[in-house]
Amino acid sequence: MPATSRSILLPYLLACVLGLLALAGFWYGLGKPVVLPDAASATHKLQCASYTPFDKDQSPFDQPFKLRPERMDADLALLATRFQCIRTYSMTGLEGIPALARKHGLKVMIGAWVNSNPVDTQKEIKALIEAANANPDVVTAVIVGNETLLRKEVTGKQLATLIRQVKSQVKQPVTYADVWDFWLQYPEVAPEVDFLTIHLLPYWEDNPSGIDKALAHVAEVHDRFAKLFAPKDILIGETGWPSEGRQRETALPSRVNEARFIRGVVAMAEQRGWHYNLIEAFDQPWKRASEGAVGGYWGLFDADRQDKGVLQGPVTNVPFWPQWLGAGVVLWLVTLAFAGRVAERRNAWLLPLLAAVGAGSLGAWGELMRINARFAEEWVWAVLLAGLNFIVLAYGVLALAKREGWRERLFAWLERRGGWWLAAAGFAAAVMMLGLVFDARYRSFPSAALVLPALVYLLRPVRVRRPEVLLLTAIVGVGIPLQLAIEGVQNQQAWAWAIVSGLMVWAMVRSLRISR
Repeated sequence: MPATSRSILLPYLLACVLGLLALAGFWYGLGKPVVLPDAASATHKLQCASYTPFDKDQSPFDQPFKLRPERMDADLALLATRFQCIRTYSMTGLEGIPALARKHGLKVMIGAWVNSNPVDTQKEIKALIEAANANPDVVTAVIVGNETLLRKEVTGKQLATLIRQVKSQVKQPVTYADVWDFWLQYPEVAPEVDFLTIHLLPYWEDNPSGIDKALAHVAEVHDRFAKLFAPKDILIGETGWPSEGRQRETALPSRVNEARFIRGVVAMAEQRGWHYNLIEAFDQPWKRASEGAVGGYWGLFDADRQDKGVLQGPVTNVPFWPQWLGAGVVLWLVTLAFAGRVAERRNAWLLPLLAAVGAGSLGAWGELMRINARFAEEWVWAVLLAGLNFIVLAYGVLALAKREGWRERLFAWLERRGGWWLAAAGFAAAVMMLGLVFDARYRSFPSAALVLPALVYLLRPVRVRRPEVLLLTAIVGVGIPLQLAIEGVQNQQAWAWAIVSGLMVWAMVRSLRISR
């Protein structure tokens, strides 16, 4: 029995119940299924989806570059159950796509990758023309370049010349695809295409639209283009929402928001007779290297080709929440057993709750890193921060426990080095704060990694090396208003990070005071 008397036992047991309820409520609140109107089913297929053929261990930058025909065959078989067509972006390695599409009853909008290298571009153009002419029953349109003007790899005049070259040699409609406002910046391109292909991604706009305004933004831009470029048709060539990643102003990535957006776009398009292509069929982890974690999670299916619930049925933001809850309960129980008995009534309340905070924050950090970590260095950083949290959790619960024998010796060792652990947490906070102030676009908010250290050292200050910790305190403290100004005051993730950082600053200030 961990408690030593009835006066301690009752609050201890009540705190245990509260801790369990808090853990369960935390994970269920994140992962509870949400029911929305369906967008697609086996009997109601959607128009088109962007398709890139890479497995989760592949990238277009691989050398040597080698795609897997069996993967493409299985992918198109799966997509044929939900879509009428697919859109591709390059011809390299995808020469067999029209035949596979024919096999599975799909149509294809094929694209040539246009870049600043004229030799590579002409290879793509040649393959595009050959595929279109060889597969007129499957290829419904050809797309000469994707966001090439956005990347500033060709001029508008050069692009117009390429479009005319393709139009003279194919019978299908010819278009170019780019973010909607680049059609306005390069007016010489629109007269050359048979229809305009515009990309509408509210999350990536310079002024991001939150999920509540995103559909209205799509409708506004589409209607504007339909009037401005009439009688040419408008294809929404890319539209979608990320299921994971960092918030941008009011634009919050999540599976539920992805489902809300996609299902809303489909309903609106079907009601108004729009042509659309959803981005994208499958999550592409390789995109995280250049776009941050959010880049890898625009798929309707995940990288393992499992349904994310975006198109049909209930959808959950954290599909593994029961597993994280189970792991959290186990860690919570182990922590209580590790701490042992409680000597004071006040600590009988605090210890189970602190253990629950530790279990919840470590689980949240694990889920964040499962999604976000891209490189070996990021995994090392994540593991080091998790290790720091375990150390701090041990110190925190032992501080509240009745310590005897090995527990007393371990606590004394942890307390003697408490200044180092606090400095390590402050260093991590400073590094991450500097990243969010000076290079924020592709960084996620790491609040879960510092909740526990901030609370433990706020409640129990330790002696620290003043100059170093004073510098870390200043960096984190100054960064709080700066990152809020950058992110906007409506960014909930930024506010969570600001609060955790504020607690970290307060904890370091308290330790600085006792270190005079």
